[in-house]
Amino acid sequence: MNSFYKNYIPYRSPFDPCPPIGKKVYSTPPQLYIGYQPYYLDQFNPKEALAAGTLWKKFYDPYYNPYEKKKEE
Repeated sequence: MNSFYKNYIPYRSPFDPCPPIGKKVYSTPPQLYIGYQPYYLDQFNPKEALAAGTLWKKFYDPYYNPYEKKKEE
């Protein structure tokens, strides 16, 4: 399975006066990894679908900020 989060390190010139940026992270949508939409996909009920923004559970992709520090409980 492919990861929905990708990362890269931007090029930094040896003559760049700014400090290096470091690793950048971005999210890719799940529909990129499904070639076509199968007919047997699980569905949300209408109320959950409105909250999730999609009818199909496989296409639901909540956003989590990768730069946010996890809270210790």
